[in-house]
Amino acid sequence: MLKFDIFLSALANGLMTGAVYALIALGLTLVYGVLHIINFAHGATLTAAMFAVFVAHSVFKIDPYLAIVMLTPLFFGLGYAVQRFVINPASHGNDSNILLVTLGLSIIIENALLAGFRSDTRSIDVPYGFSVIEIGNLFLSTPKVVAFFASFVVAGLLWLLLARTDTGKAIRAVAREKTGAALSGINVDHIYAVTFGLGAACLAIAACLLMPTFLVNPRIGNAFVLVAFTIVVLGGMGSIAGALVGGLIIGVVESLSGLYFGESLGQIGIFLIFILVLLFRPTGLFGAKA
Repeated sequence: MLKFDIFLSALANGLMTGAVYALIALGLTLVYGVLHIINFAHGATLTAAMFAVFVAHSVFKIDPYLAIVMLTPLFFGLGYAVQRFVINPASHGNDSNILLVTLGLSIIIENALLAGFRSDTRSIDVPYGFSVIEIGNLFLSTPKVVAFFASFVVAGLLWLLLARTDTGKAIRAVAREKTGAALSGINVDHIYAVTFGLGAACLAIAACLLMPTFLVNPRIGNAFVLVAFTIVVLGGMGSIAGALVGGLIIGVVESLSGLYFGESLGQIGIFLIFILVLLFRPTGLFGAKA
């Protein structure tokens, strides 16, 4: 019975962690679905958002969950501005240039954080950081439970935005046929920037949900973005539902791998899935063939 309880606990914690992974992957898959490029600055942006939460709490004493209200629009604006006024002009309409520009931005952001915060690992101390919710024989971390439900709320709001609003319809039109959307009067450059902004906003929310239980250093985003890439591939490139389901699967696989193979090998199952998906189902669970 004890072994089953440990398995159940690992399963539950994997689902909760996977929900946050899914939130990180949502921004990545959204940008790919519209611009059809991989944003290599995704991990560095997440790191910047986590440091923003750290500064908000350490300097201004703002709770990480309250910081969502402030940092989400801030990072949306930053994402919009970077795409509209840096990436778009520098790319000259060439997708390969966009990849290089985002890679360059990643290096700039990471080194700026290294210069500002050094290579030290930081954390924040909140009263509920080690609190748990007891359900039968399960003891679930309160911040992870909050992150689990918040991630689903954000995913639902993003789906409503894409499905029910004029901006969402414009995003879907540009994703399907850029030229046709432009001919129908849609400002494609604006929609590209909005998409980048939404991706950055998702990262800001994810950072606020992560910081009560995770550490941050200038390179922490790289670890998360590797997992996010795997989720995007597993769920299907450009699929919102795929990112959500893929995140939950990857979270469970990581947790169970850590349980059975040891914490240091916790991610071995993730990259095994990555290879298998590429070999046998390269379109992912919800992806469509080009």
